[in-house]
Amino acid sequence: MNENISVAIGVLAVSVIFYYIGYINLIQKRNSVQEAFSGINIQLKKRYDLIPNILTIAKAFMDHERNLMEEITKLRARAIELSDNIKNTKEKIKLDGEIASKMGQIIVAMENYPELKSNDAMLEAIRAYKDVEDNISASRRFYNAGVRELNNMTDIFPLSLIAKIHNVEREEYFNTDEDIDKGVDAAKYLK
Repeated sequence: MNENISVAIGVLAVSVIFYYIGYINLIQKRNSVQEAFSGINIQLKKRYDLIPNILTIAKAFMDHERNLMEEITKLRARAIELSDNIKNTKEKIKLDGEIASKMGQIIVAMENYPELKSNDAMLEAIRAYKDVEDNISASRRFYNAGVRELNNMTDIFPLSLIAKIHNVEREEYFNTDEDIDKGVDAAKYLK
């Protein structure tokens, strides 16, 4: 009888230890995803800060692109109003894609304005913008790797049970729209 009790206590102890380790891993992954999302937000805010500078410089040269500049300004305002909560990932992804697409159009349209292309302030602003875009891309990769790890943990038994008990849910990947992945059709803007 004592042997059965010892076995039961041993099984219970191993189960509790497994549960605790699984719970800790889930929370660490969730926190890692939230940290990575914060990194994306920092980079997006840098982009949002650069946009007015680029548009101000471009406005002096690009009269025909006013509608595009107004669209970018409106998208930027919507993106800034959106909170940094990870629950807004879908909306952030959508706005990020639209802003990236429109900014790509502005940069391509600059080819029609040689004086703008040679403007030192614009060249510096575009260089800074491209650096931020590279950082956003790296932040997305880091975030998506964390999301993949968290989602794997929430999908695979028995950690899926622990995740369900503690309301640790799957997160959305931060992917770009298919249209943005195709790039900008430069011919459309160089007429």
